[in-house]
Amino acid sequence: MSHDKTAEDLRAIRLDQFIAHPPAKVWRALTEPELMERWLMPNTFKPEVGHRFTFTTTPKKQVGFDGIVHCEVLRIEPEKLLRISWSDGKQADWTVTWRLEPEGRGTRLFLDHEGFDPDDEVQQLSRRIMGGGWPRHFTTIATIAAGL
Repeated sequence: MSHDKTAEDLRAIRLDQFIAHPPAKVWRALTEPELMERWLMPNTFKPEVGHRFTFTTTPKKQVGFDGIVHCEVLRIEPEKLLRISWSDGKQADWTVTWRLEPEGRGTRLFLDHEGFDPDDEVQQLSRRIMGGGWPRHFTTIATIAAGL
């Protein structure tokens, strides 16, 4: 089996982007509930391992999504790493990890959204929709960090 690095990973969305602000500011944008709401969704997040919380958004009928994302904080390393579970309460059972690495005067922000079923058409549709959405969120995170 050949491993073509350019082949699309059907199991994950992997992105990274340079943000021209230090990790402390990017971390705040990622983990303060009222700031998180500005770039992602209304939420009941608390930066505590084991905390169960929800994001609430517009339902997406085409993928059978009722608009509520059920999450749990799996791992936290302040200003370095945030990993949460991400479930729609039905078929999706994903993990979303943000990693922050200092780079020059700014931060390289990595996103790994993992656990998509390569054989499930609805999950692959979700992966394509979310894969298009995450880059816009990076831009908003940078804007929020700029204002801190």
